[in-house]
Amino acid sequence: MRKLNTKKLGIAVGATGVILYLGCALLMIVLGQQGTISFFNALLHGFDTSSIIRMDIPLWESLLGIVLTFIIGWISGALIAAIYNVSLNDSES
Repeated sequence: MRKLNTKKLGIAVGATGVILYLGCALLMIVLGQQGTISFFNALLHGFDTSSIIRMDIPLWESLLGIVLTFIIGWISGALIAAIYNVSLNDSES
């Protein structure tokens, strides 16, 4: 089996997280507060999100969220690739 490129998988997972983050922000803009609450209530099997949905998010906080989402995604993807590659080496022995 082939090894996974740690950096590339990290970037792919990080970029996917950023795209999902931006999609969520767009959803909030388009649907408004009640639509966002309804969407996440449906997505989370009826969990009531009305007390945690916040619509007045400053731009700096959104930008920080995008950066942190990418970093967490990159670390997650790189870690998955590294663990996969180590387990691949163990199975070849």
